[in-house]
Amino acid sequence: MKPELYLSHPEAHFWADFSFVDFPNDYLDEMKGSIEDALAQMKKLEGGSIANPDENRMVGHYWLRNPSLAPSKEISSAIQSTLTKIKDITDHISSGSLKSPHGKFTDLLVIGIGGSALGPQFVGRALGHPKSDLLKVHFFDNTDPDGIDLTLAEIGPALKTTLVLVISKSGGTAETRNGMLEAENAFQNAGLSFPAHTIAITGEGSKLHLHAKEKGWLDFLPMWDWVGGRTSETAAVGLMPAILQGIDIDDFLLGASQMDELTRNSNFKENPAAMLALSWHLLTEGKGAKDMVILPYKDRLELFAKYLQQLIMESLGKEKDLDGNIVLQGISVYGNKGSTDQHAYVQQLREGVPNFFATFIEVLKHRDNPSIDVDEDGMSTGDYLHGFFLGTRDALYEKNRKSITLTISEVTPASIGRLIALFERTVGLYAYLTNINAYHQPGVEAGKKAASAVLEIRKLVTDALISNPGREQNASEIAVMINKPKNEKWVFKILESLSINQPEKVIRKSMRHPLQDRFIYR
Repeated sequence: MKPELYLSHPEAHFWADFSFVDFPNDYLDEMKGSIEDALAQMKKLEGGSIANPDENRMVGHYWLRNPSLAPSKEISSAIQSTLTKIKDITDHISSGSLKSPHGKFTDLLVIGIGGSALGPQFVGRALGHPKSDLLKVHFFDNTDPDGIDLTLAEIGPALKTTLVLVISKSGGTAETRNGMLEAENAFQNAGLSFPAHTIAITGEGSKLHLHAKEKGWLDFLPMWDWVGGRTSETAAVGLMPAILQGIDIDDFLLGASQMDELTRNSNFKENPAAMLALSWHLLTEGKGAKDMVILPYKDRLELFAKYLQQLIMESLGKEKDLDGNIVLQGISVYGNKGSTDQHAYVQQLREGVPNFFATFIEVLKHRDNPSIDVDEDGMSTGDYLHGFFLGTRDALYEKNRKSITLTISEVTPASIGRLIALFERTVGLYAYLTNINAYHQPGVEAGKKAASAVLEIRKLVTDALISNPGREQNASEIAVMINKPKNEKWVFKILESLSINQPEKVIRKSMRHPLQDRFIYR
């Protein structure tokens, strides 16, 4: 192990080992100018420069954990007043002065998608405990009706004492809107007042904000245009669910702020985010040539890979660079947890396609209580877990599979805040190294537009069926009828869906080939 590649920050209970990256001897010196320029660009970002030219907006999630850095007193005041309001709401709920018409709140339903759900889910799983949680947390994080029904079944009779957070910056996100309407319907069917249970977290003046005011919801917390969804865990989006679960958000913010300070270090060889970004750049050849496998050796961190998928892939997965060149950038992210992976995909990682690098997350503390011996040598379950981590790392390295190891003392609000802040900073630095915009997501918007087009055709198909009751028609015929012959495959899949979900209205008559199947409306 090269000492200079083992970054030690005991004051932050954080360590990073880059010795398994195998930097070429001259690589870091060659990248000195590039990473120093990236750090300078990051400094401008924190100073309030326009970071997203597509939308002419700043990117200021770093200000959330240190409002004094905000470029205006108005922004600083807004951050501080929102944090105070979050705490006040929680105090009122905890004391019972803010409660449902049927008693103190016992459960929390978070309705959101993407960054409005992944962050709160990860933090809640990492830091929650059934014996100490203030409220039991549930999520509508998709527009899957079966998933919604399953969540409502989990809540059960506790719906009457369930607080609801509806999270959407614009208020127009279809999945969140659908979840809100499903929740409204569930409350209505149970004879409950949805407004008396619900708080909006959204942009001021958004569709959701106006809807909440019109319906008389309990309260409203702001989302700002300078905070993206995937970097909103230290905003109201993440802080409100966390504190309502009973998590210490002051320590969480302190940990994030502490990592922000460590990753502002202009000496890039001592800066964990800079070194992590350089590791990604080397290991992926600066163009996503290899995948990133996240291997946290702690059950509480099992959702970390899922959280990082959005943060990294939505930020870095870009067709064009800042100069308009086609570059097809990105780093694919997947993972689960150790040592579960010893019995899942580590076999392929060690002996299969060498198309990845690993990021190990090591947690030093095994548990709060003393451990029993599980073998005659006095080893505990935690000792075995640690052994599997070290053994796996070496087994991969023996086969020339590179890795990075990030170590924390234990899973606490502060340590989770540090991990989130570390990867947020690393994503920004890597984006500067590769000359892409980490803070927009045109691909996501394209997907939304395509979905809208499908829904428009679905309506046309439904109308065509209703207008011709009893008539047998196949997908091709209906596509021509609605003037969408190029969308025949969409039409077929829509007809197939209708026949399964509305069997009392749409009958499917099988033919020799599925695409020739006839559909009848009755």
